[in-house]
Amino acid sequence: MGSVPRPSARAPFVARTSELDRLAGAVERARRGEPGVALVGADAGVGKTRLLTRAGERAADDGATVVWGHCVDLGEVGLPYLPFTEALTTLRSVHGSVDAIVAERPALARLLDTAVPADDEQSQGERLQLFESIAAALAASGTDESPLVLVLEDLHWADPSSRDVLRFVVARLRSEHVAVVASYRSDDLHRRHPLRPALAELRRHPRVDHLDLEPFTAAELREFTTGVAGDRLPDDAFESVRTRSEGNAYFAEELVEAGPGDELPWSLADVLRARLESLDPAVQALARTASVSGRQVGEPLLRTALAQGSAPGDDPAAFDRALREAIAHHVLAVESDPGRAGRDTVVFRHALLAEAVASDLLPGERVGVHRAYLAALEGDRTLGSPALRAHHALAAHDLPAALSASRAAARKAARVLAPAEELRHLEQVLDLWSAVPDAAERLGEDRVTVGLAAAGAADRSGDPDRAVALARAALAATDDDPQRQASLRHVVSRYLLGFERIDEVLEHTRAALAVLPAEPPTLARAWTLATRARAAMNADQDDLAAEVAAEALAAAHQLDAPDVEADALTTLAVLEVDDDDRAAELLARARERAVEAGDISTELRCWYNLAANRYYAGQITRAYDVTRDGVARARATGLGWSTYGVELRLFEDLVRYVLGDLSPTASTGETVPEGSAPALNGVQLYAATARGDVDTIERGAALRRDWSRDGQIALISGGCSIDALTWSRRFDAAVDLAVELVEYLGRTWSDYFLGRIWLSALALAALADAADAARVRGGVASPDATALVDRGAPFLEAARTTAERGRPRGGRLGPEGVAWLARAVAEHARLTGENDPALWEEATRAFDYGYRYEAARSRFRQAEALCAADERDRAHVVATEALDEAMAMGAAPLAEAVRSLARRARLDLPGLRRTTSTLLTGREEEVLLLVAEGLSNRQIGERLFISAKTVSVHVSNVLAKLGASGRAEAVSLAHRRGLIEV
Repeated sequence: MGSVPRPSARAPFVARTSELDRLAGAVERARRGEPGVALVGADAGVGKTRLLTRAGERAADDGATVVWGHCVDLGEVGLPYLPFTEALTTLRSVHGSVDAIVAERPALARLLDTAVPADDEQSQGERLQLFESIAAALAASGTDESPLVLVLEDLHWADPSSRDVLRFVVARLRSEHVAVVASYRSDDLHRRHPLRPALAELRRHPRVDHLDLEPFTAAELREFTTGVAGDRLPDDAFESVRTRSEGNAYFAEELVEAGPGDELPWSLADVLRARLESLDPAVQALARTASVSGRQVGEPLLRTALAQGSAPGDDPAAFDRALREAIAHHVLAVESDPGRAGRDTVVFRHALLAEAVASDLLPGERVGVHRAYLAALEGDRTLGSPALRAHHALAAHDLPAALSASRAAARKAARVLAPAEELRHLEQVLDLWSAVPDAAERLGEDRVTVGLAAAGAADRSGDPDRAVALARAALAATDDDPQRQASLRHVVSRYLLGFERIDEVLEHTRAALAVLPAEPPTLARAWTLATRARAAMNADQDDLAAEVAAEALAAAHQLDAPDVEADALTTLAVLEVDDDDRAAELLARARERAVEAGDISTELRCWYNLAANRYYAGQITRAYDVTRDGVARARATGLGWSTYGVELRLFEDLVRYVLGDLSPTASTGETVPEGSAPALNGVQLYAATARGDVDTIERGAALRRDWSRDGQIALISGGCSIDALTWSRRFDAAVDLAVELVEYLGRTWSDYFLGRIWLSALALAALADAADAARVRGGVASPDATALVDRGAPFLEAARTTAERGRPRGGRLGPEGVAWLARAVAEHARLTGENDPALWEEATRAFDYGYRYEAARSRFRQAEALCAADERDRAHVVATEALDEAMAMGAAPLAEAVRSLARRARLDLPGLRRTTSTLLTGREEEVLLLVAEGLSNRQIGERLFISAKTVSVHVSNVLAKLGASGRAEAVSLAHRRGLIEV
């Protein structure tokens, strides 16, 4: 149901049978409770709207509810959630279920109900609730008898929030009776277009179908032009249309309707202008005014804008006549909004027509039309949003009006939790500030206040670099007011802490405390103390941190400032190094105070530190529960991409991996900010390496440019890359990377950062694998293996020294550090050729605190060492456990390594038996495969855990069975007979 844009009545629907069938199939699946999405991409004018219109008509004829949502091009000004607002407003008029959801969800009420007061002081609210409310309203509107078909047009113009909602809805599709059909212009998607990454993600979803709509073939175009013209075009006329249109339906239709003749200009825009100029001047004026607003404009706004100038706007009857004629000549159409009486929309039949008409206006004419729109919007604020006012004010060069409208648009974006749009509008205010002399008086706030608001929006939208830059600029603007500058230094410092700019924060807070009076206590001083305590703690100055945090806590009590109290308590909890449970209690209390204060940022800091506390105490399952709840809280409060929102997301991926969940991170339907992507991509390499993703090494290498952004990115991406290189048997590259990474992080942090134990263990694993290969080639006393042993000694020493001198809080290693140290010792023994099962048993026990993948990997190495010690029964048990765990987790490289060990050592693991040729035994095949690798009998024996003499017997048997005179001939004969693959 709902009105839809209509193609020309004269234009026939040609071809597109397969596309229609696919769209109809999506609707039928939705009817069965199998929701889906169809993305329709094509160049402008190829026929997307015509296809969607016909598909919508067919769906409606079959009983479906069809609603439309349109994205609008407003340049740099965005209208958050516009297509969904339009669609839900239509649904609301025909489905009572939508009203019920609006009544339950305040966020959705603010989006749809213009009667809700615009409270600028309203909190950020629940962004996740808004997304879930939209999804719930759509789901409630579809049934098995009448599935919902949501048609979204022109996604290439979608605002960031609308893209986020679409991705969210797609990610949540389960069994709803909903089909989403969305179109976009493929020729508009330049390399950096914001829709490109969203499309790439959507196309990977199993419920998303993608249709590329191609231009008409010559035969299809012939049928189409015949229908448009009412008769078959002469061959020369058809050839002209075919050449000019290149199969584009809209171009072809316009060329045919414009008529034949050499006098027509080549440019389609000229053709369109020629058609328009043949109409009444009143119609031309109407179309030109409408074109400045884009493809569509509200009918009341258009009428009022025209009334600012000359006819037909100042005569209602003349306006109606002009509009009626424009509709009759297929220039414009009117879409009715059943949910809002008198709010019809005037729409150009094609977006390209609007562009062509607008492009014909002289610059002065265009400015004049924008001024008319602005006057209409200023005269009646119900005609459009503040963002629309800002758009027209900027284009009209009315900078004071643009300033005020942009600030109002920012507040509205904040109310509906669209931080990216809020930031864009606030930055527009800052750009305009110097051009509007009375800007502060107009807005009732100075530039510093606006700058800090922009910094906050940048932080919430996941752009910490921009947040720091904006906050620094605001601080610099207070140079002539030392007292105010001192009171704001803690704001800049809190953003800087996210970048580990500890020295800078300590200097800022020192300078602030030198100015801010201790008595009477002030909130600015209390926050400065709390921030300084955090910086001191991060700089390993625990005594200073404890002293300053206590002072901040005392000031918070005097001021009754629960937010400062929560922040200081969190720092004191992290400093509580002797009792993990006591620290957790302090963090829980701090979180309660943050909730009481409504300080979401500090609350999220508490969630993160509580998760870290449980993780490093070895309580992995509890850490996961806390992290998951913290991430949900961050998303629900609109701070999912703030500093601690991102930290919680990173921790969630890490803890999932440690628990043995190696599945890729599920899409949340959100757009990942550019500044947060490197850290998220880095932590996801843990599971990718364990899964054996083929592009892990390349993904790790791509993150090297982001090492300087955050040392954790360097540590995690680099460490995972070392591991992946080792699995790929690129041992030299793995060890070289470990050396480079240790040197880099030693300069960035300190020589004994705790992650060095992990890196040392990984480097020793690479060296041990390389030494095994060297001994197979050159014997136990291989010079290559000896050199590798010498190279490994410093890594073991570094691991041990770091464990002693590195500074885990509490002065002792946690379970993870203990486990990696045990792994380093065991790997070093393997490197020296003295692979000790007891050392691997110790490493396995150490990782069994909850690190599932590494416990399984240590069991594999333990089984390998047991085989070398000829403890086959015990090796069989341990290898079976390792294989079961690897297969359950989906750890393909580890599973294959266990299977390879079982084949070499003749361990009869479940599911490993394989049929062999009737000619050669299984062991003979294994020996022959290693012969094909060029290994000697001794080397084969070491690989298969048998003696060289036994290998010689197997080789003799193979030569006899194959009738071969030598080893090379045996390999060749076996390969030709299909007995082995080489």
